[in-house]
Amino acid sequence: MSRRTVGSAHRRKRLGYPAAAAVFAIGMAGTTLPTPLYGLYRDRLGFSELMVTVVFAVYALGVIATLLLAGNVSDEAGRRPVLLAALGISAASALCFLFEGGLPALFAGRLLSGFAAGLLSGAATVTVMELAPPGHAARAGLAATAANMGGLGCGPLLSGLLAEYAPWPLRLPFVVHLALLAVAAVLTWFLPETVASSRVRGVRLRPQGPAVPPAVRGVFATSALAAFAGFSLLGLFTAVAPAFVAETLDVHNLALTGLLVFSVFLASTAGQALMGRVGERRALPGGCFVLVGGLLLVGASLLFTSLPLLIAGALCGGLGQGLAFRGAVTAISAAAPVEHRAATVSAFFVIAYLGISLPVVGVGALTLAIGLRNAGVTFAGCVLALALGVGLCLARRPPAPR
Repeated sequence: MSRRTVGSAHRRKRLGYPAAAAVFAIGMAGTTLPTPLYGLYRDRLGFSELMVTVVFAVYALGVIATLLLAGNVSDEAGRRPVLLAALGISAASALCFLFEGGLPALFAGRLLSGFAAGLLSGAATVTVMELAPPGHAARAGLAATAANMGGLGCGPLLSGLLAEYAPWPLRLPFVVHLALLAVAAVLTWFLPETVASSRVRGVRLRPQGPAVPPAVRGVFATSALAAFAGFSLLGLFTAVAPAFVAETLDVHNLALTGLLVFSVFLASTAGQALMGRVGERRALPGGCFVLVGGLLLVGASLLFTSLPLLIAGALCGGLGQGLAFRGAVTAISAAAPVEHRAATVSAFFVIAYLGISLPVVGVGALTLAIGLRNAGVTFAGCVLALALGVGLCLARRPPAPR
């Protein structure tokens, strides 16, 4: 082996799970980058709040389709090729928004963003965890889930700040993200491959359906329902909350809107960090009950037109979502067979992204009939009932620790 090859191998060895987590975060940031900008697009192109939620949901459809068709592709083709492909698709999405020419370009950009997130959700989560050295599995699990939520939160914060205080509000955020994607691609190139070379073969895309290994199904059901409820809250904040802030509270600062959305994801990351203290058995039910408190605050903020209550709901709900989410990912990853781990995690994200899309479109449709405030209150009540039911079920039968 040449000196140059040895040096390259050493560099790749040093780039462990923190580098993979950074790649994960950068890729996911692009999926929420347009959130504070939807109002600008709506004023420019003249579409309704329902269309905002449909544009948002197209992203989730792209995620789900990718997870179902290619959820196990990194198990076969290797982690690095899939991560590089996801970053390339994310760059194509940014270009659609950068050269936006109407509603079709927004749909195309969101769909491509969904494809990228679908590849990242399974492959990047498993890559971070597999690159962890012995004794660092818990840290790697936190890094994976925090990179997911942290990246989703940083997208609106970045675009909101740039749109409010820098020129070219509908262009500059995507230029900056393209530069970050280039950095992520370089990091990915130097990551070690965790799939054995004997397993890397031609990629065969095939629909997987919702199949989950039998040994995982008991843990999977309650974990997935908890994720559905938590991601429903995230969908509300990333698709509908900006409209509520602008139209109901008459606050038009895009940086503040981005900060509000960032706060729910920041709280989610904090909730994930708390799992080590709370414990795996109590993380899922406890997270569901904290999520219930957050939904109560969100509903109250809509009834009383209160920005402080909405912020409190974002922080409390995000904390509960993060605690339950990390508990769910940890339980499912531990229970899944190694050869089906990425596919099982991908199936879990299918349910989660159904939560982030379907209820939000329902809110958009209800807005046309009963108004934004009443639609939001209805949403909060329905998701609250689901989170409470799952929490009570998990309190009786908590998941077994690893």
